[in-house]
Amino acid sequence: MPEEKYVAVVTKPVAAPQPGEAAFFDVDNTLMRGASLFHVARKMHQRGAFTLRQAAGMAWKQFMFMARGENMDDVHAVRDSALSLAVGISVDDVRILGEEVYDEMIASRIWPGAKALAEQHLRVGRRVWLVTATPIEVATVIATRLDLTGALGTEGEISEGLYTGRLVGDILHGSAKAVAVQELAHAQGLDLKRCWAYSDSYNDIPLLTLVGHPVAINPDSRLRRHARDNNWPVYDFRAGRRAATLGLKAATVCGAVYGLWKGFARIRGPRV
Repeated sequence: MPEEKYVAVVTKPVAAPQPGEAAFFDVDNTLMRGASLFHVARKMHQRGAFTLRQAAGMAWKQFMFMARGENMDDVHAVRDSALSLAVGISVDDVRILGEEVYDEMIASRIWPGAKALAEQHLRVGRRVWLVTATPIEVATVIATRLDLTGALGTEGEISEGLYTGRLVGDILHGSAKAVAVQELAHAQGLDLKRCWAYSDSYNDIPLLTLVGHPVAINPDSRLRRHARDNNWPVYDFRAGRRAATLGLKAATVCGAVYGLWKGFARIRGPRV
């Protein structure tokens, strides 16, 4: 991956830089509650980009994502849906949409504890990068608004300022994150054994084991066990996690689907 493909933002120096040190944060369920791509889709739905049925399908994936964590089948399904919907959309529109999504939907879902960890790294002079399957345009907005160093994200192919519906490479997920971070470390002279990585998902084990300081945040059950077995730090910022789990088990599928449908019906508003 050429160095110019990394998206960095300008941040104010807080302390003397720590040469070779950085921290890498996953976004979904690590830095923020839920899946950022879902909120992008929700905003697109508000603009009439796709139907209520398509929106309900994405809402169901968001619901399952928050209930059980990442699942590769769901990740690929969301990827394929997003790519098909992105055909012909302009890059400038997505950048503007990313700003709106952050202000209206993501900012209030940032975990204060995860944000505090990122800010602590910045205070002592470490670079802080987001590493996420979220589209790079949206990931860059999040990094910019939080005054982080930059972002690595999934890149859509662009032709004449419009998305083609194809990816540049693959979705930045699982082992692809580790590869991207290795390339960034080589380009910027980072010593990965002196770096930190944060994630909620067992799928990010390749990234977590790459650094000298892996940390589990809001971990799924498999990552929690792995972290315990390897004596990794674990932070859980989910208030009422046990109560929420019991509630999910008690809810019926029909009730959940109906609630999601009603929620999106309110978003769409009355027909004109």
